[in-house]
Amino acid sequence: MLDIERLVQIAWRNDQDARVRKMFVAVVLTALDDAIVEKDKNGGGEQQIGHWARSRDGREILSLAGIDPNERVVKGLVEFVRRGIKTSTALRRSEAE
Repeated sequence: MLDIERLVQIAWRNDQDARVRKMFVAVVLTALDDAIVEKDKNGGGEQQIGHWARSRDGREILSLAGIDPNERVVKGLVEFVRRGIKTSTALRRSEAE
């Protein structure tokens, strides 16, 4: 016999985990957009996102977003900021393709 209450708890927890992960993905996207704005203003956006992604808080947020905070990822974030395309524009382009 299946323990329905246990299955419901597992499903609820998985749903909550997905919601929390999405929230932290939004934080990462905001950090990218902030760094792009900084790049346009003062030219320091690449350093800003690199510093953030290597920091303890940045690594924690990346992990909570489901992103492995390794150096390859940091370089990818820096390159994304270097290109200067806002995340909303990049996401729309990716959906169109």
